[in-house]
Amino acid sequence: MENTIVALVEDKPGVLNRVASLFRRRNFNIKSLNVGRTETENVSRMTIVVDSEGVDARKVEANLYKLVNVIDVQDVTNQPAVHRDLALVKVSAKPEQRGEVASLASIFRGKIVDVAPDSVIVEITGTEDKIESLIELLRPLGILEMVRTGNVAMMRGDMSGKRYAPSQQ
Repeated sequence: MENTIVALVEDKPGVLNRVASLFRRRNFNIKSLNVGRTETENVSRMTIVVDSEGVDARKVEANLYKLVNVIDVQDVTNQPAVHRDLALVKVSAKPEQRGEVASLASIFRGKIVDVAPDSVIVEITGTEDKIESLIELLRPLGILEMVRTGNVAMMRGDMSGKRYAPSQQ
């Protein structure tokens, strides 16, 4: 089982290191960690997917709140949220195989974003299961390289991932 935690943090040097150190000290296993800018200046958003076998997600939340640069923390695992992952997959493909790769990618709403003489790069976004399904179909063709962003999540509708007032920054 895994939990998805969203943390809003001050955009300052060392914050990522403090968060990672907290997880290391508490022996929490991070499945994926994604950090990026937000619509608010000087605030970054971390989406952390934690392997919650034997770990109480509330403990993870409580420990994150103890860090000085953490503004807000929410466990969005069981909340109405949109979860997405992005993958770039470099597949071995001679010119005569490109149509097959393009066809497989399009079934999953992926697309070819680069073509080289003996390979193509497929871009796909979606749920982890969707990406895994495409990867399994591409594997027999020969996956040369792959990179994934890890999970990002955003609350649906008018629900906000923020519980802080912007004046707290």
